[in-house]
Amino acid sequence: MSEIDKVVASADEAVEDIGSGSSLAVGGFGLSGVPIVLIDALNRTDATDLKVASNNCGVDGWGLGVLLEQHRISRVVASYIGENKEFARQYLGGEIEVELNPQGTLAERLRAAGTGVPAFYTPAGVGTMIADGGLPWRYDTDGNVTITSPAKEVREFEVTLADGTRVRKAHVLETALDIDFGIVRALKGDRHGNLVFNKSARNFNPLAAMAGRVAIAEVEQLVEPGEIDPDEVHLPGIFVHRVVELSPDEVGRKHIEKRTTQETMLGLTGGRG
Repeated sequence: MSEIDKVVASADEAVEDIGSGSSLAVGGFGLSGVPIVLIDALNRTDATDLKVASNNCGVDGWGLGVLLEQHRISRVVASYIGENKEFARQYLGGEIEVELNPQGTLAERLRAAGTGVPAFYTPAGVGTMIADGGLPWRYDTDGNVTITSPAKEVREFEVTLADGTRVRKAHVLETALDIDFGIVRALKGDRHGNLVFNKSARNFNPLAAMAGRVAIAEVEQLVEPGEIDPDEVHLPGIFVHRVVELSPDEVGRKHIEKRTTQETMLGLTGGRG
C-alpha cells in the first residue's frame, strides 16, 4: 500500500465536511463530465447557502439542478444560464444571485486560483457591462435589479497582433475565485490523486479541482500508483485531496442533454436524406 493514499470509502464520506456557506467549484460542461455521484452525496447532507462556480448550473432535475431546485444554492458564478428553466426562474425572481462571466474568463479565474495568481488582465469584456459595471447580479420579486456588478479596472497594454503589428489594447482586471472545495469527475485516477479525464469531460474539471483548497474527485477507474503513464496525466495529484472510486452502476449514470436520432434528423430536414 502506498504511503500516500487519498482514496476514501464513499462519496458521503468525501463530502461530509462541506458545510453551509461553503464555496464550490464544480466540473462539467453541459452534462459532460459532471460529478453527479458527489453532487448526490452532497444532496444527502444538510448543507445550504452554497456558493457555486461552474460553467452552468446543471439542468432541471439533474446535476447541480438537484441542489438548485431545493434552494440549497444561494450564489452562482457561471458563463451562461443554459436551458435550466428553474435556474432562470430563480434568477429573475430574486431567489438567487448570479454573476455571469465570459467562459474563458471563468476558466482563467479558476486556473488562477489554483496557481496562486490573485488577478489577471484580459481583453474579454472591455467596453461592456463586464468591465463598466451594471450587470444584474440579483433581482427582487418584482423584477427590479437590486445588486449589480461593480466597475473593474481597465488598463492598456501593448500587444502583438497576428500580422506582427504592435498596438495598445485595453484589458480588464479580473480576480481569481476564492473556492473552498473543488468537485470533479475523472475517467481514471490513482491512489495518489493523479487524474485522467475522458475527451470532452476534460473541460472545467481540471480547473475546478485546481481552484479548490480541498479537491474531491470521483473516478470511473481506480488504478495503483505507477499504472498511469506520467505523460497521460491531465491533473497531477498535488491538486487532489480525496478520490472516490465509482461502482459500475454509478459509472453508467449518464444523462443525454439533447437526444438526437435518425428520425429526429429526418424531421428537421423535412424527410430529405
